[in-house]
Amino acid sequence: MITRRQTLQLLGTAAATVYFGMSLPALAQNVSVQDLAVQGPLGDIALGPADAKVTIIEYASMTCSHCAHFHATTWPELKKRYIDTGKVRFVLREFPLDPLATAGFMLARCDGNDKYYPITDLLFDQQKNWAFVDKPLDALRAMLKQAGFSQEKFDACLKDQKLYDAVNAVKNRAMEQFKVDSTPTFFINGQRHPGALSIDELEKIIKPLLGE
Repeated sequence: MITRRQTLQLLGTAAATVYFGMSLPALAQNVSVQDLAVQGPLGDIALGPADAKVTIIEYASMTCSHCAHFHATTWPELKKRYIDTGKVRFVLREFPLDPLATAGFMLARCDGNDKYYPITDLLFDQQKNWAFVDKPLDALRAMLKQAGFSQEKFDACLKDQKLYDAVNAVKNRAMEQFKVDSTPTFFINGQRHPGALSIDELEKIIKPLLGE
């Protein structure tokens, strides 16, 4: 297990290596919707109505290039067509693949629920400018400064052991209970779909569930 001190040491030296797992076999595609609905220690930050016919839960890592690709190409259309129109409820959950990704999620959680998606969107959009550079922590600090983080707030957030443990609790439960081993992994009404799905691929899954 990586401690918070080790995390900070790794962050201060070099960009962390991202690991991608193999997809699970077809027999493990579905999980209990009721089990998925159980929230982690920090709670879920959802977009879209609670009574939507379709719920999408994404397990992602802030340093995952496939996740960044999804959020650059598929996410805007998914949000416009289905979330903003009230057809789909969406939840992004933490599945950090390395200490740097853990730090990104901690920072996204530090400034209140309203800032969670703006910050995760920013970090995905600018991923190559902070996640894969020689001094990722400095780059991350400079980026979050533009989002209103002072030096003191930035440092305090990354030293918050309770927050660190909570972010990793979400990942650990996903690994142990839902067998998530790669990012992004989506659960759509309990159906497991690994990989950075295109909007066309998503619509083939979503439309039948909506009765369209």
